[in-house]
Amino acid sequence: MKKHVSILLDGWVAGAILLAMLSLSACNQSKKSEAEKTSDSTLTAMASDSASGSPNDLTPKGVKPAWAPDITPQMQVVLEKLASYQAKPIPQLPPKEARMNPTPTMAVMAVMKDYNIVMPAPRVDTLGQSIPVGGGQSIHARIYTPKSGQAPFPLIVYYHGGGWVIADIDTYNASAQAMAEQVGAVVVSVGYDLAPEHKFPTQHNQAFAAYEWVLKNGTSIKGDPKRVALVGESAGGNLAANVSIMAREKKLTLPKHQVLVYPIANNDMNSASYAKYASAKPLDKPMMGYFIKQTLPSQAQSRDPRISLVNANLQGLPSTTLIAAELDPLQSEGKLLADKLKAAGVSVTYKLYTGVTHEFFGMATVLPEAKEAQGLAAAELKKALK
Repeated sequence: MKKHVSILLDGWVAGAILLAMLSLSACNQSKKSEAEKTSDSTLTAMASDSASGSPNDLTPKGVKPAWAPDITPQMQVVLEKLASYQAKPIPQLPPKEARMNPTPTMAVMAVMKDYNIVMPAPRVDTLGQSIPVGGGQSIHARIYTPKSGQAPFPLIVYYHGGGWVIADIDTYNASAQAMAEQVGAVVVSVGYDLAPEHKFPTQHNQAFAAYEWVLKNGTSIKGDPKRVALVGESAGGNLAANVSIMAREKKLTLPKHQVLVYPIANNDMNSASYAKYASAKPLDKPMMGYFIKQTLPSQAQSRDPRISLVNANLQGLPSTTLIAAELDPLQSEGKLLADKLKAAGVSVTYKLYTGVTHEFFGMATVLPEAKEAQGLAAAELKKALK
């Protein structure tokens, strides 16, 4: 049985800790500890006595990348910051070392510090939760509960990205917190086990176990189990869609809605967007190949409909919001999945955000497009969770 330490800190103190972390992040990434992964602090609040900056202030230092002539200035600044860490490419690293690489989240927080952009104080409380996943094992989750409003709240199960190999609930804290705050929902962010230590379909089975737990225990966390939705990014978007499919197959309560943000949805690495954005950042074609190699017991399993969602039976799934990024190798498969869902009779809202890359969704403090995308997701979730 895994043991997790759940820590709940006041937002201001957490912000102070984060500022200290950021000052060392560029030169000390390799010392990121495993303990950081299960911290349940809402590491999002900054304080400043001087006038705060704005995303409009962000100015790139260099020329636009050859693969991204239409990139927005704000997105370019974030990528320049990420590149400044001069980290070794993830495909060249063992998974344990890859997980210590600087992340887009770290780059965003550093940009905020550079431009004195102040993070609003959290409007949620957070706590840790152990969720059983069978076989005497458990995984860690973080629960975000609105500080205001009347319980029971609607429930959202959130699945983070990272190709099933890297990243964690801390890396994707901003997205989960944003959905809790903007929807007025209790969000359960699921820290599923990563590959290659835990091969496919471990992540899919654990994602579904977390959904079952929420259905059974939602009232104990101030939620309404009759009003549950799913949100996932990248690999997590794949997991969210699979949870809906598994719920349908097992004849359990279906989620009211699913938000799939640039989901992994196909095994075709020769699609139009893979060709056009093969060298994109922060996600490129070699990185996706690395994730698949680390996650699947065999390459042939990439054809499994749980990986290649565009080949799955999509009938009877909940209404879906699919958010895509232009400068992303996964753009083509996201659009194909949206089209396949529509053909299967599912109500779909599809939106492609131009000038931004994979991972943009959680960057609302510096990217206007992320703020808009979060607003769209929240509006669709509110509508479905009435």
